[in-house]
Amino acid sequence: MKIKVCGLKQPDNIEAIIALQPDYMGFICYGISPRFIADLPVDVLDRLPQAIQKTGVFVNDSLENISLLIKEYNFDAVQLHGYENPEFCEALKKRVTVLKAFGVDEGFDFEQLNPYAGKVDYFLFDTKTPKHGGSGLTFNWDILDKYKMDLPFFLSGGLSPDNIEQVLQIKHPQFYGVDLNSRFETAPGVKDIEKLSKAFELLRQSATNEI
Repeated sequence: MKIKVCGLKQPDNIEAIIALQPDYMGFICYGISPRFIADLPVDVLDRLPQAIQKTGVFVNDSLENISLLIKEYNFDAVQLHGYENPEFCEALKKRVTVLKAFGVDEGFDFEQLNPYAGKVDYFLFDTKTPKHGGSGLTFNWDILDKYKMDLPFFLSGGLSPDNIEQVLQIKHPQFYGVDLNSRFETAPGVKDIEKLSKAFELLRQSATNEI
């Protein structure tokens, strides 16, 4: 089970999360988000170990601007939360790992994902809201049984200390990782290290038990 912590913007908080050794750390490059990285110094991200995938999160941004920020922050991956089409994703996949996010609700049609086969590395299934993520709301995880593609996916949307054990009951063969964000915060962009530590322990204990 891969662990991604998203929505980071404060240097001291970032340093504390590095110590937990997540697999991915997400930095939101979307100006209206309360977790927008704004003028976060580049050297803060330079201190991340190579084992942690630095992930830039974008919403309906231009290929030109995303490319500039990939170069500036040396992102290893991008997470696309808007209406980016398969060709847009494919262009970025030539440079970095691509996670394509989709908001899921009861009526979600997984067939719409088919054109993205081979053009993204992972899907990320989040709760459908007008805000493109960070809502703290969950969706009905039973819907994931309808997903039949071979591409691995991250689960996002309202994951919290209260439901991590239920997350571990999901046995979908393509369930690759979790995305931890707003329900682990003391304020937007500031993560509660104690809560994250407990979640990491549960997730990694589960992975060890499965081995």
